[in-house]
Amino acid sequence: MMKKVILIASLFASIAANAQTFTLKSDELGGQATEKEVFNGFGCTGKNLSPQLYWENPPSGTKSFAVTFYDPDAPTGSGWWHWLIFDIPANTNELKPGAGNLSLNLAPAGSIQSVTDFKTQGYGGPCPPEGSKAHRYIITVYALKTEKLGLDATANPALVGFMLEHNAIEKASLMLYYKR
Repeated sequence: MMKKVILIASLFASIAANAQTFTLKSDELGGQATEKEVFNGFGCTGKNLSPQLYWENPPSGTKSFAVTFYDPDAPTGSGWWHWLIFDIPANTNELKPGAGNLSLNLAPAGSIQSVTDFKTQGYGGPCPPEGSKAHRYIITVYALKTEKLGLDATANPALVGFMLEHNAIEKASLMLYYKR
C-alpha cells in the first residue's frame, strides 16, 4: 500500500514539474523601459515603438488573445491605458516590434487596436510626469474564450478591460519601470 502511495505521489510530482504555464516574454525588454518604448510627446522624446512580445503555452480552449499596456501609477485615480489590442487570432503567439503603430501594418490580421487614454488608437509609450517616482508599466496577454470581443476601435479602455476580464481563461504579465 505504501509503495502505491509513493508511486502515485511521484507521478503527480512528475506531472506538476512538467506542466507548462502560460507565459509572456520579450526578446527586447528588460526591467526598465528604454527610449525605444517611451512616448514621443507630453514632454517625452522617445521613439514610441511598441515592444516585441511573445507568449507560450496558452491554455486549452483559447480562441483569441489580447494585449494591454497599463500604468497603475499614473496620477489620475484610475491609472493610464497605453495600449489595447484584441481579437488577435488564436494561431498567433507574437507581436512584432512596432505592431502598435497602425501605419506600419504589423499587427496580426483581424486584430483591433482601440483608443488609449491618449485618445488615439495604437500604442502610446511611457511618459510619467517629470520628477515623479518610477512608474510601473504592466504588459498583459489574455487568453480568451471568444474569437471576438464584439468591440470596435472606438471602445474606451474601461469597456475593453471589462470585456477582457469577463472572457479571460488565463493571463500572463511582464512589468517595466520608467522614470524621468
